Amino acid sequence: MHVPDGFIDAPVSAVAGVIAVSGVAVSLRGARRELDDLTAPLAGLTAAFVFAAQMLNFPVAGGTSGHLLGGALAAILVGPFTGVLVVSVVLAVQALVFADGGLTALGVNITIMAIVTAAAGYGVFRLLVRVLPRSRPSVTAAAFVAALVSVPASALAFVAFYVVGGTTEVPLSTVLPAMLGVHVLIGLGEALITALTVSSVLAVRPDLVYGARGTAEPLELVVNPARKPEEAAS
Repeated sequence: MHVPDGFIDAPVSAVAGVIAVSGVAVSLRGARRELDDLTAPLAGLTAAFVFAAQMLNFPVAGGTSGHLLGGALAAILVGPFTGVLVVSVVLAVQALVFADGGLTALGVNITIMAIVTAAAGYGVFRLLVRVLPRSRPSVTAAAFVAALVSVPASALAFVAFYVVGGTTEVPLSTVLPAMLGVHVLIGLGEALITALTVSSVLAVRPDLVYGARGTAEPLELVVNPARKPEEAAS
C-alpha cells in the first residue's frame, strides 16, 4: 500500500499533502481530549506495535503480500484522533529512515493509510458497538469488522488519487478490481490481528481500550473459591 515517489503526479501529491497536514493538525487538537494518564502510554506502545507489524508481510493470493495498516487498531485503542497521529508518525519514520514509501508521496500515504483507515475503522466500530450487546465478544467482533472495512476503504482512496493523478497507463478497469481484490484479503489478516489484539487488552484492562470504555468488564481470575458450607462442615 505504500505509494512510491512518482506514482502520483506532483499537483495531486501536493493536494494530498495539504489534506494530510490538515488532518494531522485537526488530530493534534482532537488528541488533547483523548490523551490521559491511560491513553498516553498506550499510544506509544501502539505506535511501536504498528511500526513492527508493518515491517512483517504475510502472503496473499497471486504471489502478492500484505501487512498491517493499523489505523483501525490504533483508533480503537487510543481514539480516532490519536490513532491518526500514531500511524502518521509510523509512516513518516518509515519514509525517512527506511525509504518505505516516497517522500513526495508521504501526503498520499498519510491520507490513505492513517486518516482514511482511522476514520472508516472507528466509524464502523462505534456504529457496531452501539447496536450490539455490551460485552467483550461484541467489542471484539466490532473491531474485526472495523479493521476489515478500513483496508478496502484505504484502497479505494488510493484509486481515487490514481484516477486524478496517476502517472502510469494502467486503466481504471484493471486497477480497481486488482486493488480491491487483494486488499479485501489483506483486510482479513488485518481484522484477525486487530481482533486478537483488542480482545487481549480487553481481557485484562478494558479501561485501556478507548473505543470500548464502559462496554466490557475485565475477566476475573478466581484463585481460591469459597468452599461450600457442607464441605467446610465435613
